[in-house]
Amino acid sequence: MKLSRSARYAALEATLSGERCVILDGAVATELQARGARDFRLSDNDHWGFEAVEHMPEAVADVHKRYVEAGCDVITTNTYGVLDAAGRRVTGLALGARPVHWMDLARNAVRIARQAIGELGRSDECAVAFSIGGDVVTDEHLKTVQLLLRCFSDEAPDFVLLETLTMLKDDRTRDAIRLLIDAGLPVWVSFRRCRDGVCGIHGQLWGDPQGDDFGRLAAELEEIGIGALLINCLPVHRVSGTLPWLADFTDLPLGVYPNLGRYVDPAWRFDETIGPAEYADMALIWRAEGARILGGCCGVRPAHIAAMAEALTGTRPLAPMGDTTHGDTDTALSDTGEGAKWQDDRGRDLFPLPVPELSCDDEVSPPTAAGLLLWKHLLRDEVGRGKQCLDIGCGAGLTTLQLARNGASQVTALDASRAAVANTLSNAFRNGLDRVVDGHVVDLYTLDAERTYDIVVASVPQVPTDPGGERSGHRPVDYWGRNLFDHVLSILPALLAPGGRALVVQSSLLSQAETARQLRRAGLHARVIDHQACPLGAELHDRLEQIRRVEDASDAYHYTWGDDHVMTLYLLEISRD
Repeated sequence: MKLSRSARYAALEATLSGERCVILDGAVATELQARGARDFRLSDNDHWGFEAVEHMPEAVADVHKRYVEAGCDVITTNTYGVLDAAGRRVTGLALGARPVHWMDLARNAVRIARQAIGELGRSDECAVAFSIGGDVVTDEHLKTVQLLLRCFSDEAPDFVLLETLTMLKDDRTRDAIRLLIDAGLPVWVSFRRCRDGVCGIHGQLWGDPQGDDFGRLAAELEEIGIGALLINCLPVHRVSGTLPWLADFTDLPLGVYPNLGRYVDPAWRFDETIGPAEYADMALIWRAEGARILGGCCGVRPAHIAAMAEALTGTRPLAPMGDTTHGDTDTALSDTGEGAKWQDDRGRDLFPLPVPELSCDDEVSPPTAAGLLLWKHLLRDEVGRGKQCLDIGCGAGLTTLQLARNGASQVTALDASRAAVANTLSNAFRNGLDRVVDGHVVDLYTLDAERTYDIVVASVPQVPTDPGGERSGHRPVDYWGRNLFDHVLSILPALLAPGGRALVVQSSLLSQAETARQLRRAGLHARVIDHQACPLGAELHDRLEQIRRVEDASDAYHYTWGDDHVMTLYLLEISRD
């Protein structure tokens, strides 16, 4: 059965053809977190809060109402994670809660949004958009979209919003769009892209600018019949300049709804530096660049939307001529003794190696070759004695414990994983080092240097990742493999005490030239104090195609010896110039 276009969507079309801006809502899932919803989990593994539709419908409805009161023209259902929830046993949020079927959640999500709008007397003027998050990358995802049409025969939204798309490298997302349009549903499509190319949730770019690819794709989607094209779930500094560029390729209504903050397992870290007034000022800039639709993604709250809606009253979409400055742009990178025991020159036994007693919990990875290279140097040179030390990316705690063993006055262990920090602290207790070790769960991208350290050690993931092979989520995809590594370099000047030094591991899969550039920018100097060859592990071996792309575009390298792929790990000692 073909669905008929609703009067509410017809009103949206009329608004878009005129001069008034269409106001989208802000985030639902992160707002549930901000409002302290009990037993609420926020992660892609938990379908980005989708189950809240069943287990806390009143809280979901209350968030919708706050956005209706803020002046929104569109309320989005709390269904972002529906593609990954479908086909799984969707469990309860609370112990003992009954399992529910994802199709029931989809119907209820539309019903909750409609009721919230109706209770505030705006049923005739506020539309409901059904959110589908991420690319349609599998046949199962496409089947889910087909099954959603059966749900919509019972509870139909006014249109479908396919959001946080990336590449459209295959035809399944196009097939999904055509399927929805053929069923009579209007479709809006939103990408996590800017004019410089595909970017991650933290604004990092994936590869070269890609020329006109996004613009040509916009023209293709217009021909297919979508109703609007937007960009979303990227930082505010990546927005400006994209819409005037897209306007050269399409006459579609264009829109923007960026995020504020970052995801730090297991919760969203809100950006307290951009309040409602500042967000409204940014929206005025995007409006002047041609935005006809404005709203907010993760971390954007009702107060931001209310201030934005008020500021946009009476404005017109005026796309300026020429180029527009649009923030910083990531550039393409491209001994043995003579006695019975083997000992070092300090008389310490080396067989077996004096590794701290270490237990690795189920959710925590064991020490890597990079971590062991760093540990070897800490052991050999007794680094940290009497010093204030910081371990970035502590994992199970090997380097934290060695610094404490060496006689550090205090060691602070940081990791984005709560399980890793807990594991490090338990290992410190196991080794009798807990009095000098403290640990904290942090997001390094929002880490404030509240104090300085004499020694900073870091061995962070460096995994080049093909964005086309990843589901769009709320963690950054790392094209060059150096997102976190570069950020560590950028914050070292604020972390290092006078005379302090950092010990950081870099693999040869990262560009040495780009590292030198980042060091110069930060006013730092580095020297290689150790290196070792290391076979690519299973994760890197699975990404050889992307690794070769990075190597073709930069001075990164690895060796191929027969069937073996081997990289080099470099231990850098970094200090201020």
